[in-house]
Amino acid sequence: MTLKLPNDWNNLLEKEIKKNYFTDLTNFLDEEYQTQKIFPEKSTIFTAFEATSFKNVQVVILGQDPYHGDNQAHGLSFSVLPGEKIPPSLRNMYKELESDLGISMPTTGFLLPWATQGVFLLNTVLTVRKGAANSHQGKGWEIFTDAVITELNKREDPIIFVLWGKPASQKKKMIDPSKHFIIEAPHPSPLSAYRGFFGSKPYSSINQLLKDQNKTPIDWQLGDSLF
Repeated sequence: MTLKLPNDWNNLLEKEIKKNYFTDLTNFLDEEYQTQKIFPEKSTIFTAFEATSFKNVQVVILGQDPYHGDNQAHGLSFSVLPGEKIPPSLRNMYKELESDLGISMPTTGFLLPWATQGVFLLNTVLTVRKGAANSHQGKGWEIFTDAVITELNKREDPIIFVLWGKPASQKKKMIDPSKHFIIEAPHPSPLSAYRGFFGSKPYSSINQLLKDQNKTPIDWQLGDSLF
């Protein structure tokens, strides 16, 4: 499997994807895609990079690994394909969106409209076996996504990093808070959303930070008319 990054990401990470660990990762993925049901589809592993170029990243929302059910994952953290049932964590994100900005609960879980506005929806692990959460942890993806965050941290133009839950918050050490913005809260999953995710107002906070920099706020509305 040859993995080539889209947009301006390829030049930034060209050396990274030639490292030994990444070669080992692609060999592992070759075997997995041939012998197991793996999500997302091979062609959509890098959807987040395709939808949001490096220079256009305004906000990073960090997820863990992809959904492991049929027809869900498509390369954007927290997002599912059009027509699929909204997963519990995303439903809680929508509840907070309604509470925070008064935006009615969307009927779709397809977050591409956020990504095209500069919301980089990155998982720390980009693939998973069907029905087996975390099954591709420790295979090299974490090293790669650490490198992605390192490159984003080098950028002079400030980025808003949204870190929900413990795995995401561990990335904080890679981010320079004197240059970038960090928004932290518990994860929106049903197990932890009531511990401080609800009421954290991330969407209005993001938009206020963008306005303070004379940047265009994110339109968080997701309408059925998009499909």
